[in-house]
This record gives sequence, structure tokens and C-alpha cells, in this order.
Amino acid sequence: MQRRPAQSRWADVVWEPHGVVSGYVGAERKLLVEHDAVVQWLHPGFKLELHRDEIEGYYENVVTADPRVFVLWRMEGEEALPLEVTASRDEASRWLDGGHSVDGVPMPPEIYAWVGDYVEKNYRPEPKKRIKPRSFQHPKDRV
Repeated sequence: MQRRPAQSRWADVVWEPHGVVSGYVGAERKLLVEHDAVVQWLHPGFKLELHRDEIEGYYENVVTADPRVFVLWRMEGEEALPLEVTASRDEASRWLDGGHSVDGVPMPPEIYAWVGDYVEKNYRPEPKKRIKPRSFQHPKDRV
């Protein structure tokens, strides 16, 4: 998580996820950067899991020009704390709809390869069904 000066008269600082690190092992959060008014903390212990029912959200993410890992976070006093991570655009959208703070960060290449491989092996798009226009239906069959 990164804290930086706000460019606003209503807030002094802005907290936001800055990135994700794959494979880091540790139990305690770690101060990475403290330069002028910019501070970055590493929060270890998050596991990115892939679930079959979220596969369309993973697909939508990996086919974009800018794939993201989405971080659900909240303020605890003066600190911003990450709570969960996902690679699914659909899940991140549901979090936002629920009123949570969610930001996307660039997806590291090793995570992109892993998610892309999962999507390639498991995603089968729904076949498109042709819908008969209502104007060609008998009037008694129109709803």
C-alpha cells in the first residue's frame, strides 16, 4: 500500500495499492519506501486463488491490454489495509457494487502466465444463441 500527498484541498494524503509481489513469504508488514511524503508498505500473506465459477472474469481480465490484480482494502484509523486480492474483473466489480474500496494494480508477468494458462485450459465461451425478433412472431406469442 502506498501513501502519497493528495493534490486536493479536502485531503492531506491518498492511500492506494501500488502493486503485488508474487512469492513473497513473511508474516509481518514491511516498510519498503519512505521518501519525502511517500510511504510504501508490503503486506504479506495474501493468496491469489482461482475458482472455476469466476473463469469468465479471469478471461475478461487476461484478454485486455492492461491486465490487473484487484485489491480490496479499507481504512483502519490512519492506515490503509488490504483485505483480499483477485484476478477476476467480475469479483472486483461486485466488491465495488458493495461499496468497498477496490483498486487494480498491474498484473505481474508470472501471475499473468498462471491465470492465462488456467483460462486457456478451462474457459469455454457460451455459444451465442440467435434470438428470433419479436416482430416475426405471431401477435398472440409476443409478450
